[in-house]
Amino acid sequence: MDQQELIQEYARCLQDTNYAIESYLETYDNTQSKYVPFNLFPEQKMMLSNFEEHNDNITKKYRQAGVSTATAAWVSKKLQFASKTRPEKILVIANKLDTASEFANKVRGFLNQWPAWINVGFSKEKDSQKHFKLNNGCEVKAVATSVDALRGYTPTTLIFDEAAYIEAGDDFWAACMASLSTGGKVIVISTPNGYDKIYYEIYEQSIKGLNSFVISELHWENDPRFTKDIFWVKTKDIVHFLLNREDYNEDEFIHESELDKFVDLKHKGYKPCSDWFESMVKKLKYDRRRVAQELESAFLGSGDNVISSEMIEKIKNEDVRDPEEMFVGNQMWIWEKPIEGHRYILGCDVSRGDSEDFTSIVIIDFDTRCQVAEYLGKIPPDLAADIIYKWGGMYNAYVVTDITGGMGVATSRKLQELGYKDLYVEGVNTADKWKYNPNAANKVPGLAFNNKRVQIISAFEEALRHKFIVRSKRLLNEMSTFVYINGRPDHMKGKHDDLIMALAMALYVGEHSFSDLSKANDLTKAMLDSWTTSGNDTDSEPEYRRPQQNTGIFGAPGNQNNDAKQMYKDYGWLFGKGR
Repeated sequence: MDQQELIQEYARCLQDTNYAIESYLETYDNTQSKYVPFNLFPEQKMMLSNFEEHNDNITKKYRQAGVSTATAAWVSKKLQFASKTRPEKILVIANKLDTASEFANKVRGFLNQWPAWINVGFSKEKDSQKHFKLNNGCEVKAVATSVDALRGYTPTTLIFDEAAYIEAGDDFWAACMASLSTGGKVIVISTPNGYDKIYYEIYEQSIKGLNSFVISELHWENDPRFTKDIFWVKTKDIVHFLLNREDYNEDEFIHESELDKFVDLKHKGYKPCSDWFESMVKKLKYDRRRVAQELESAFLGSGDNVISSEMIEKIKNEDVRDPEEMFVGNQMWIWEKPIEGHRYILGCDVSRGDSEDFTSIVIIDFDTRCQVAEYLGKIPPDLAADIIYKWGGMYNAYVVTDITGGMGVATSRKLQELGYKDLYVEGVNTADKWKYNPNAANKVPGLAFNNKRVQIISAFEEALRHKFIVRSKRLLNEMSTFVYINGRPDHMKGKHDDLIMALAMALYVGEHSFSDLSKANDLTKAMLDSWTTSGNDTDSEPEYRRPQQNTGIFGAPGNQNNDAKQMYKDYGWLFGKGR
């Protein structure tokens, strides 16, 4: 290239990192046992674009994803094109110095690959495996985790390699953030390792929108190195499939040529498999927990979880969806619009609005056993009532509010003032909508959660086992850290269970307080089924068969025929008539 062409090429590489890497760098491909051009696949490109555009990044990856390698290539380009007046200082941190040094050596290797007209060269001032400089003033330093590791060094970019395995905890992370208080990038990379104090905490808060970190997620089934022979199999347990192939029919397999027929196979109950994946499962000795964590990038808790890791992983793969619509500052998530004739229940756990806890609202379709909407935010009780009035009214939902501690009382009273009538009132003919019972008028609508905590959580756990559909990733994250503490179901220290409580109350009221309605439903259906015409074809009036026992709607004596007709009129919405 002549000088003008070199200038143009330099400018293009400066502006387009992906182009620069793919044009001038090579990487070692273990599947081919040789160096090959560095062809970034789409999820790697997305990740590097996030690095370019955002200061705070977290990457969730699978084993052998090539994330550290791609990040090292990105760092090498960043160093080669840095200004001498603003040199880059890269600090690589890992739980072990060897791990951090390995990353730094990858950077060194890529630095050597850049052509002479780009390469600034190494300085002799510092030149070791764990700390080296370039002639433009840039430097790379590798350290093991300790508070002292940051002393006297102000990085422009912090890179945490295998961050989930860092053991130093909160104090170390606080020191890292303090070192970047004047600006700089943070890149957190890891496979999951349970619910650690740094990596999982950042990921969870990012999901909830509580920090500035941008998530890049990589999935092995999108990695062209490992998917040449990919197929999908309908199974809940991929390890079981690999151990028991003979039990699966060929028609349960979907091969690569057929993939275009499906938008999202995971949501259809399929799991991906390939020769590479099977070889990795063998290396992991068919350990389901390690397979889920290291290959499927799943966060798995301890054996003390209220909801099993297997259940959480199943919900994640089969049920969780991004919301179709978002409102109220993107805090109100909607998956399904109301369907006429369906019964909806809204559970609400109210906070003060200024505490660490959130006000949570969950709306469920009781007929389809599915979550349809959710709100999570820090708002005072009166504003919670406004949200319930609007969104609960949209679904014509039966509302149950936690009135333990008094916050929910304010919300319930505000709802009464607004004229919302479909409110659960504990102890007052709970099967009925309270507006139909004058005895409810002077009571505070709601449920004293703590008085029935065990029963409510049991209803939640039982509903999940019986295939209740959870849509929310925020809710799923809470389930991951919902554990038994001294035998009591509760969230881990520093975590939350607000959405769980809202959903659990809705399920409890639905399953238990509607039980009388279910009985009434059965009774009504039996009565309607008993209405027959006489054997005389000319008889136009139906003949009513009266049951042997003449009982009213909830077991009280009364005129059975009139009771049945009135019950169907009053409660027809329960049988699909609409309300």
